[in-house]
Amino acid sequence: MTILVTGATGQIGRRVVDRLVRARVPVRAISRAPENAALPRDVRVVRGDLTDPDSLDGALDGVERVYLFPVAATAKEVARKFAAAGARRVVTLSSGAVEGGYDTDFHLPVEQAVEASGLEWTHVRPGEFMLNKLWIWGPSIRAEGVVRDPFPDATWCPVHEDDIADVAAAALLEDGHAGRAYTLNGPEFLSVRDQVRIIGEALGREIRLERVTPERAREIYRRQGGFAADNADFLLGFEDYSGAPAVPEDRGALDLSAFGPLPTAEAVTGRARTFAEWARDHAGDLRP
Repeated sequence: MTILVTGATGQIGRRVVDRLVRARVPVRAISRAPENAALPRDVRVVRGDLTDPDSLDGALDGVERVYLFPVAATAKEVARKFAAAGARRVVTLSSGAVEGGYDTDFHLPVEQAVEASGLEWTHVRPGEFMLNKLWIWGPSIRAEGVVRDPFPDATWCPVHEDDIADVAAAALLEDGHAGRAYTLNGPEFLSVRDQVRIIGEALGREIRLERVTPERAREIYRRQGGFAADNADFLLGFEDYSGAPAVPEDRGALDLSAFGPLPTAEAVTGRARTFAEWARDHAGDLRP
């Protein structure tokens, strides 16, 4: 049984590869730059690009199962190629926003394409990544010991990236997950204040939380570059690029207790990692 991993050098794909290697199954990984993939030596890395479906042809021989990174524009053709090559199972990395109807253009078309292909499918739908905090807050924590955020009371339950990879790997390796869509959150509702405090505890020092306006936060994120710059408007709820936020600054002052516990990886894997675990896992990344 050969498992193909697309998006294999991404934050989730790389972790899925590691789990498959530990399970001692043959793993083939697609990368646009195989020479830079830095994946385990037991993994066969082949050149390919999901935005160019024809580039995948050489990677599909003998593949039975696929972990699919979402690329909406080519999803239909890619899914058809998987089916034509004899694959039987696809596990898609999707988004919890699909369930609420908030994501109709990016992840939903990939889910629909996979389902229409006739392949056995499982969708993994994570909510907010805990890992986002590393990219957004990491630079200022390392340099100044401070987090600048416009919504200190905004509360949600971000999910550990290892929980996402565990569920994806389980759906690839085990039976019983076909036709399921797993929405994944963390096990706790936490405000931004809570998250900053927990990071400080993991680092053994106080991290100061400074409230700024959404406009100021967007300036900071864009200056940082990378993930924060690319996602500044989405993260801060800007309606457009005019500078006008689409949500009030007190958006986090909501009682979320009515939600009750949201679905986590525990239903699939038996555990769901806490934000405190994540902060300890990444303490080295957040130190100067």
